Amino acid sequence: MVTQLTYRQQSRTFLEQTNRELQAGDLRQASEKGWGAAAQIVKAAAEARGWEHDHHRLLFEVVSRLSRDVSDDEISSLFWAANALHTNFYEGGMDEVTVRAALQHVERLVEKVEALLPQT
Repeated sequence: MVTQLTYRQQSRTFLEQTNRELQAGDLRQASEKGWGAAAQIVKAAAEARGWEHDHHRLLFEVVSRLSRDVSDDEISSLFWAANALHTNFYEGGMDEVTVRAALQHVERLVEKVEALLPQT
């Protein structure tokens, strides 16, 4: 079983990888690593709360529930930026400025959700 700590660490690893992918000029891989960072931190929050998170659509439910529980609508907004990155991995089309901006939103999401996790 994967623990919330494992998800949390993987989220940080993916965030670090976004920088390497950007430096290499691979916007699609940077986008997918950004999505991965967001998804993993959401899974960490779900795991810590005992919520299901084993399907793609459940991540959106977790984000919605978490946003409501902590009265922070920004969590949902930031997650939607991550979802745009996920789409960019498959479809392309986002320029570097847009990818970088979306990745900043992902970093903010990771910070916000990490702050809600139990201290390890």
